Amino acid sequence: MTITAEDSRAYGPAGGTHGYDDLPRLMALMTGDEKHGPAATSTLDVLWVLYDRVLRVTPERADDPARDRFLLSKGHGPMAYYAVLAAKGFVPLDWLAGFGAYDSPLGHHPDRVLVPGAEIGSGSLGHGLPIAVGTALGLRAQGLGDPAVWVLTGDAELDEGSNHEAIAFAGASGLDRLHAVVVDNASASHALPGGIAARFEAAGWSAVTVDGRDHAALHAAFTAPHPGRPHVVVARVEPKYAV
Repeated sequence: MTITAEDSRAYGPAGGTHGYDDLPRLMALMTGDEKHGPAATSTLDVLWVLYDRVLRVTPERADDPARDRFLLSKGHGPMAYYAVLAAKGFVPLDWLAGFGAYDSPLGHHPDRVLVPGAEIGSGSLGHGLPIAVGTALGLRAQGLGDPAVWVLTGDAELDEGSNHEAIAFAGASGLDRLHAVVVDNASASHALPGGIAARFEAAGWSAVTVDGRDHAALHAAFTAPHPGRPHVVVARVEPKYAV
């Protein structure tokens, strides 16, 4: 089971008055050190396509039990996330200029208590996918079979052992409302034997690998049917350390 474009239109994707072309300007408002710029920009197109065309959540429905859940596991580089949340009306635009300041809600790691629309606090890598598995299980246990759970991780983050348990459990449990997006900027130290998609497929997941800057390809991958299985989209972007 997966989300279709028709589903998104029925529920209404997040609105907002800014478009994709505004995102570089919004990100430029966030200045200072410790920005993890490459980590942030690697996620920009994935985040935009999800919030613009796939996720069934709006600022008005941020607490609706029937909303889709999006978990940013790659929380150490949140600038693109904040820019998309601002463009879609979850957070005020004038918060962006205070990014990382002592009294700003927009910290270097997202805080779910402070950032409207954030489902988890993140930044310490390796936790988002296990939390997403637990979230999908919890929704199933409550009889909420419609909300989708999405989690965004980086390729290097998959080196963390907690992810291997989560991948194996989700596949064996047939969590078909669970969706993972792995942004692959070739920064993993150990990588996965056979490639990222093969690791998930071996555990029973549906898997697609696409160009992480191609919006049409991303949307097609995000909305591909995957009955009875969790789904992963590996979004390849330019290497973090280009030769």
